[in-house]
Amino acid sequence: MTVVVNARGASDAGPSMGPARGVIFIHSCPRAVSPHVEWALARVFGSRVDVDWAAQPVEPGCVRAELIWGGPLGTGARIASALHAFRQMRHEVTEDPSPGREGERFSFTPVLGLFRASIGAHGDVMVPEDRLRTALSQVATTGESLADEIARLIGTPWDEELEPFRCAHEGSTVRILHHVV
Repeated sequence: MTVVVNARGASDAGPSMGPARGVIFIHSCPRAVSPHVEWALARVFGSRVDVDWAAQPVEPGCVRAELIWGGPLGTGARIASALHAFRQMRHEVTEDPSPGREGERFSFTPVLGLFRASIGAHGDVMVPEDRLRTALSQVATTGESLADEIARLIGTPWDEELEPFRCAHEGSTVRILHHVV
């Protein structure tokens, strides 16, 4: 089940959701850490957050959750900062684009660390010109492929690592193969 949370001070825009909205996907969190995650989210939102945790079949002993949030602009970054302390957890935080402002997506995995991207009005990852210029320069220096560098710029390694966790939930048709020969 999805939980809806609202940040305090967001009463000035819309039906109690605030000017910014987004989603928190906690893909895998050790069960023992989950109360600490709720406390960290409560600090961001200024009120108690009761998360409806479900078992994560991809990683036994871990739980998963999805929360829709509303609050002041920039709340997505504050959520991502609060969750960054939990290095053993996989999560994504989105803040939807709003008038005059691009959205944001934060993805975190224990192996890859934190990824942040600006998201355009149509859901595309927006890569700034200076990052593209740096990628071109780096490719010329290191000999890496431009395709690999662009894949990193748009978050492909994070998507690849998170995809099994995104799909694996109750009722999913995902099959988990622990050992394939």
